[in-house]
Amino acid sequence: MALKNDGSAGRKDPLGLDRQSTALLQGELAWDEAVLKQGRLRIRTVVTLRWVLVASEAAVLTVSAALLNLPAPYAICFGLVGLAAWVNLLVGIATPGQRLLNPAEATLQLGFDIIRIAALVFLTGGILNPFVVLMIPPLALAAATQSLAPTLALGVLAMGSGAVLSFFALPLPGAETPVAAWPLGWRLGAMTALLLGLAVTAAYVREAAQETARRALALDITQAVLARERRMTALGGLAAAAAHELGTPLATIAIVAKEMAREATTPQIREDADLLMAQAQRCREILARLTEAPDASDQVHERMSLLQLLQEVIEPHRDVKGVRLEAIVTGAPGVRKPGLARMPEVIHAISSFVENAVDFAASEVLVTARFDADAVALEVRDDGAGFAPEILARLGEPYVTSRPGAEGSRTGHIGMGLGFFISKTLLERTGAVVSFQNGRPRGAVVTVRWPRARIELDHA
Repeated sequence: MALKNDGSAGRKDPLGLDRQSTALLQGELAWDEAVLKQGRLRIRTVVTLRWVLVASEAAVLTVSAALLNLPAPYAICFGLVGLAAWVNLLVGIATPGQRLLNPAEATLQLGFDIIRIAALVFLTGGILNPFVVLMIPPLALAAATQSLAPTLALGVLAMGSGAVLSFFALPLPGAETPVAAWPLGWRLGAMTALLLGLAVTAAYVREAAQETARRALALDITQAVLARERRMTALGGLAAAAAHELGTPLATIAIVAKEMAREATTPQIREDADLLMAQAQRCREILARLTEAPDASDQVHERMSLLQLLQEVIEPHRDVKGVRLEAIVTGAPGVRKPGLARMPEVIHAISSFVENAVDFAASEVLVTARFDADAVALEVRDDGAGFAPEILARLGEPYVTSRPGAEGSRTGHIGMGLGFFISKTLLERTGAVVSFQNGRPRGAVVTVRWPRARIELDHA
């Protein structure tokens, strides 16, 4: 998950899953990333945005000709607008609107728009025409929906068109001086402004789109982890209920088998009765083990103390050699101890923080719970090297990791850069505030704080 400043690739991001489940999630992640690289642009989006461009261009040309009486080759200009409308009509009719364009189709569609806009601007003043900025929307759309190669190709096309329009174009409507006669510095300045607008807009849009896609994918995996935790909790409750219901018939079977063994007339019947009693006893032992996991829907087990919560989150990690785990609960004098609602997402998230601390602690991990009249706070502190300064500010974002494997961790789990994101997201959904910092003189510290009303059973 996070990176330690000892040069190792990063603190582990436990998903709380076994290796098979982790591999499955990684496969889903790779599949989703492959889909994103293929583009996410629908035919309907291209058609709708092109209609907006066509309507805008037609309105500007109409106002220039009818109201402003500006001289321009309107026949050719309206012909280009009509060509775009005709192409758009054909595309809209021939192709289902929900179909996703492949990268080549998207490049052709958006490239057509860029070239057509450049042609219109060429006819009406070139780089001097303020409507040259209409080349930006097709490139921005490509940056938001396409992979890097088509975006770069369209960027080169748009920038090349802008450079050509800076030196070759018909006169601006209302001005008799051709573009080539305008001062070179002025034209170069206008060209630079256009090229910067294209580059900066595409970069901003692409970064925002990628961040949105990454967070959406990470949230999907978070939902999968939480759903798995809830299924496991429900399974434990089902097992406990089954054990309770099956206890009585198994006891009856055992009593009947004893009677059969006592009244057996032949050794074969006695042997069968003994086998029946042995198997009934085995079933009761299996059910007894199942009942060790409390029923999550049981009113008694819905409530847990802070100490029970800490013991539950550190218990799976006590067997790690070389690390001492300790849980401490403190409270304000005279304040009633909180009775917490049992929430799988809280247990999973805190356990993930503890496992991460165990991975990189030098010798000790301290889990502390504090409460007062208004709040409940948990702190996971280790005595390791601490978080790397370059990523401390980014903890809690998806895919914050630089190591693909388990090098440097004690447990050998494989990190995908999602552990802190998943845990932080789950906790924030319960009303918690999560913070990360380095301790003094060393170590990493994760703090989780709730208002009491959000986590106590009486209010949750």
